[in-house]
Amino acid sequence: MELTGAQILLESLKKEGVDVLFGYPGGAVIDIYDELPRHPELKHVLVRHEQGAVHAADGYARASGKVGCCLVTSGPGATNTVTGIATAYCDSIPLVVFTGQVPTQLIGNDAFQEVDIVGITRPCTKHNFLVKDVRNLAKTIRQAFYLARSGRPGPVLVDLPKDIMQARTEFVWPEDIFMRSYNPTYKPNLNQLRRTAEELAKARKPIILAGGGVIMANASEVLCELAHELNIPVATTLMGLGAFPANGDLWLGMVGMHGTYAANMSINHADLLVCVGARFDDRVTGKLEAFAPGARVIHIDIDPAEIGKNRTPDVPIVGDVKTVLSALMPRIERQHAIHGKPNLTTWWGLINSWVEKYPLTYQEPTDGTLAPQWVVEELSHAANPETIWVSGVGQHQMWATQFINFSHPHQWISSGGLGTMGFGLPAAIGASIGSQRYFDGKKPVWLIDGDGSFQMTSEELA
Repeated sequence: MELTGAQILLESLKKEGVDVLFGYPGGAVIDIYDELPRHPELKHVLVRHEQGAVHAADGYARASGKVGCCLVTSGPGATNTVTGIATAYCDSIPLVVFTGQVPTQLIGNDAFQEVDIVGITRPCTKHNFLVKDVRNLAKTIRQAFYLARSGRPGPVLVDLPKDIMQARTEFVWPEDIFMRSYNPTYKPNLNQLRRTAEELAKARKPIILAGGGVIMANASEVLCELAHELNIPVATTLMGLGAFPANGDLWLGMVGMHGTYAANMSINHADLLVCVGARFDDRVTGKLEAFAPGARVIHIDIDPAEIGKNRTPDVPIVGDVKTVLSALMPRIERQHAIHGKPNLTTWWGLINSWVEKYPLTYQEPTDGTLAPQWVVEELSHAANPETIWVSGVGQHQMWATQFINFSHPHQWISSGGLGTMGFGLPAAIGASIGSQRYFDGKKPVWLIDGDGSFQMTSEELA
């Protein structure tokens, strides 16, 4: 049976397991909205601004681990998504953004509410598509979701001309997907694994730096196993918070300009730095040549473009973080069985002296007001351990990273790479919906926000 493009789109979303669609209607996508009532299994969340739709889909994806999805109209509706798309791109969040477009015969004619959104978003999407033939629609959607969730995740945009949504064709869903020019590397090079095990065996001042890639790869559990087997200290980036329990005895805190003294000093004094799913961001490293100056570096990342981009590693490993760490674990255990575990007593003595001497502190006001750090700290103590914490961007974001104890992955949601003010409220809405649909019992969601950040998207309260 033939279906319209709008019908094919919604049937394709069903095939991809999408159950929540954040969006805002408009003329170019009105045919899709006409079809939505016939799909009660697909919950539509009406936002108040298209930026809010993308941030909400982003929060949904970070909380649930699924692909976030949103739908907006052409022209200004499409351009309003750019900040949200760039936010997701910087933090490697899997999204598929559907934008309406003027009919194909009007493209390039400066038609009403026409913009080249494919061209505009090319630098801030993992890939994007302009659908020119309804017969290619189902395949394009299949490819979009495959790209968004595989390899290094990221946002993908699909531009939908109005006449394509009205055209008819047979609905054929491609179960198998193959893209000749896209082949992510998941399995690590065995020789690099051997070298990594050897480096860890001889290191006397090692440290693990975990980033958001650990959470994206669902590798937190194996990271904890590896760290405890090695008795090695662990620090994280802002995006890696929750990858390692903050109440663990190996935990040093966040690194970088807002990080803990112990974490930063440990990296600067280390003889081996194992960077897992992080990209040596400037907020972490500061002056690159002064970052971990005496350390040999092992860099594990699924994106080969990140290897050597900022810091040249001594042992580069391209692969899925969970696959790499899982393959490394038996090699480490074998080394320890034969030679025993390295003695890190002196190293831990130095680290513990930093932890004890330079804890995170703040000054209590003398005028009877409350220190914001105290408020955040008390919230952390009082909240359910399963709480999902969301923040906007600003000083409040840094207080949240410093004084909340994150014990689980997907528990901390914030705009890291782009630093997007206004992210917090719509992302918290998306996170709340995501937790409601993918966990046993809805998880509580707390938003820590600043006045400036909050006011940028406060219309989403509606």
